[in-house]
Amino acid sequence: MSVATLELAQFMGLSEPELIQQALAAFLYEQRRKVLQTRLEILARYDVNSVDELEARIADTDVPEHPAWEDLIVAENLGARLEELDVYLRNL
Repeated sequence: MSVATLELAQFMGLSEPELIQQALAAFLYEQRRKVLQTRLEILARYDVNSVDELEARIADTDVPEHPAWEDLIVAENLGARLEELDVYLRNL
């Protein structure tokens, strides 16, 4: 790593690997927070609590198919992204 990383680790009273691990964890948690926020915004748009509920409301024609189907796909992809981030966090 760079001299700045080593200096910062020493300043914080950490080893360089500890600093890098903590920085990586903070980064992953921030990414997770952003993904959750985006998914919650989509679900709130349709006044539902889950992607399953959104899918059911689309199927029941309680909400218009467009753009709800596209939003459903995005919300499902965000759920998959959360799972990936959680795996990385568990493996830190």
